[in-house]
Amino acid sequence: MQVGIMADSHDNLPRIHQAVEFFNEQGVALVFHAGDFIAPFVGRELRHLTCPVVGVFGNNDGERTGLRSMMRELGEIHDPPYFWRHNEFRVLLSHVPPGEVVLEESADVVIWGHTHEPVVRREVGRLLVNPGECGGWLTGRATVAWADLASREVRIQQLSDSVG
Repeated sequence: MQVGIMADSHDNLPRIHQAVEFFNEQGVALVFHAGDFIAPFVGRELRHLTCPVVGVFGNNDGERTGLRSMMRELGEIHDPPYFWRHNEFRVLLSHVPPGEVVLEESADVVIWGHTHEPVVRREVGRLLVNPGECGGWLTGRATVAWADLASREVRIQQLSDSVG
């Protein structure tokens, strides 16, 4: 199963648009969002995805009622950490890094955001992925990730500097 992974979009609609285009081009079956959507109007761009979104709230997601309403149309949103299962794949979706959340031993993949820095590493038989920040506000580098859950292949994708 090929999935898109994003986090920390922080209301940057042009970058979210680029991420959606990338995920649609890749033909992903699902997009994970590891929090900090910020406002419900990000749904204007996310609704162009050709697949559902599974997300968790981040520390800056204050308008939770509006985000829940938006996500009913697009997929689902949960309080973190959220344990997602699909056939043999077990994903732990969080906003904070693995050291700050109790890890399920049975998680094959752990996804988080919050630090705005991309990370792909393997440890203790699991894949750990932070896609970096989709919004690009903090680091100046807007990134998302593409992953094949079956092969555990992951690619960090930098979004274009030209927006508009």
